[in-house]
Amino acid sequence: MNGFRNFAAVGGLAFALCTGSACSEGSDVRAEARYDLVTLGTSGGPVPSPVRSQPASALVRGQSVFLLDIGDGTSGQLAKIGLRTEHVEAIFISHLHYDHTGGLAALMGLRFQTDAQNEMVVYGPPGTQALVDGILASMAPGVESGYAVPGARQPTHPSQQVRVVELAHAGSLEVADFAVTTAENTHYSFMPGTPQADMFKSYAFRFDLPQRSIVYTGDTGPSEAVEVLAEGADILLAEMMDIDWTVETMAEVNRHRAQPLPAPVMEGMEQHLRAHHITAEQVGEMAANAGVDRVIVTHFVGRGDEDGLTGYVSSIAERFSGDAVIASDMDTF
Repeated sequence: MNGFRNFAAVGGLAFALCTGSACSEGSDVRAEARYDLVTLGTSGGPVPSPVRSQPASALVRGQSVFLLDIGDGTSGQLAKIGLRTEHVEAIFISHLHYDHTGGLAALMGLRFQTDAQNEMVVYGPPGTQALVDGILASMAPGVESGYAVPGARQPTHPSQQVRVVELAHAGSLEVADFAVTTAENTHYSFMPGTPQADMFKSYAFRFDLPQRSIVYTGDTGPSEAVEVLAEGADILLAEMMDIDWTVETMAEVNRHRAQPLPAPVMEGMEQHLRAHHITAEQVGEMAANAGVDRVIVTHFVGRGDEDGLTGYVSSIAERFSGDAVIASDMDTF
């Protein structure tokens, strides 16, 4: 596909293998101090996929990494582009569902074992501090045993390697050399004013980078707030789900379970899917309303065959006239 590069890790270094119009003569993006967007994991939902890793993307410039969610397997995905856990400077967690946070414990543990010297900042909704504190508590036996060499210097304590910034409300902040703006999306639908609505937040993020702007929807249903956040952005990094296909697949799997889930549980799951996620058509509507230049679909749930992927892109194109692509793991834009 035009406009992105694939990376191969050779001898621990990442080399850009250029294809398409993005690689015209002299356009070495790493030399230009440009942030690449790498879709490390593009699967949606809690069911592991044999071909897509759990949700995670990265803004990468040189050896500086800023993660957008951190699904299971993120550390290994970083290794595929020649980057180590110590290169992660910050993580932006959209919400606290496990498929978006499952890789955090591994990353923190591996950073401890390799004695990372940089402080990693975790930005996330209310509850992120409790998540990190729980991971730190679970690390205690491994921290205390260390490498089992009496008298040897122990690695930096993991509590000194991480700092949490909880985002209680939508707003803006400066990170490194770019601006980050958040908006509360519609992945949760607690009644306004209830304790749950104050306690649980799901955010979309806008990153205004030196050369371009990228909006990550996170998991969301149709959302005017996300459309406003994405207004005029260069890239809309959007979740997408074929909800009808997913509901049918869930029902088929449930019929073959040793103990099928009760009907009320299945109904609640379907209600969540239809209210809190967006279809290809809704992705197109969101992109058109926001006036973005390009759509990159991640957190993909649907038919993965060529006909299925082509059909979803066509559905987006019915409502959005710009470029649209369904990303695979390790694509770089």
